[in-house]
Amino acid sequence: MTVNRFDMESVEISWCPGCGNFPILDALKGTFESLKIDPVNLVIVSGIGQAAKTPHYLKCNMFNGLHGRCLPLATAVKAANPRLTVIAQGGDGDMYGEGGNHLLHAIRRNPGITVIVHNNMVYGLTKGQASPTSLRGFTTGLQVHGVTSEPFNPLAVAISLNASLVARTFAGDKEETSRILATAIKHRGFALVDILQPCVTFNKVNTYQWFKDHIEPIPDTHDTADRMKALELAFMMEKLPVGVLYVNDGRPTFEETLPAYDSSDEPLYNRKVDREELQKVIDALR
Repeated sequence: MTVNRFDMESVEISWCPGCGNFPILDALKGTFESLKIDPVNLVIVSGIGQAAKTPHYLKCNMFNGLHGRCLPLATAVKAANPRLTVIAQGGDGDMYGEGGNHLLHAIRRNPGITVIVHNNMVYGLTKGQASPTSLRGFTTGLQVHGVTSEPFNPLAVAISLNASLVARTFAGDKEETSRILATAIKHRGFALVDILQPCVTFNKVNTYQWFKDHIEPIPDTHDTADRMKALELAFMMEKLPVGVLYVNDGRPTFEETLPAYDSSDEPLYNRKVDREELQKVIDALR
């Protein structure tokens, strides 16, 4: 039996049987192993929701923040220690709803983090309300007459803001999901991975079969540096493109722009405090 260093033993998983979170969890564990990531140097930051429970089931460092607030926390972790592998994880409601404003500005700052969004087009934790990515006409116990709002398009927004990597995959394709996750984690800069997944309890429309019928792999000939072509792909609605849409390697990361790292790449936590200089600052503020 193969032992995975990220397995949590004797931990009861609270997701519904058949939930799309299970294959994502498996893909993550396999990806971490394949990249030879040390659990000690991995930090997963999450918010609130079923997807945000993912780090509870992984043997690594984790930080649970408030609903929609994991991105500033993940940015801070990466700034304090750029040597860490930092992942921000949450659902479509957590990241695109409550966390929508943080998403915009995290893309602008370009911290070297991987943002993984479990996109099941519904709020699963709070019993099936429509989420920002729910399709028009989708009915719930709250939206009894169907969703009337335009669905949020995370890929188009990220590309328009010049995010350094934008990708989408489908939880039902574990091999491709693992490949995309590995590409995103190895990428230098802000990487957004939108993972389409079913909620088997509260979303009876966007099922495993629905996604299989409505996704289309991005051709190998696609130029990921072509921003306009990437936007065209992002706006495809009849067939949802899966793969890497856009890559921009030219931007400095947030942590690289910090004056603290101008003369040294030593993580902040490992630096000695110059007491004399600190006292000068304190005296100047009196």
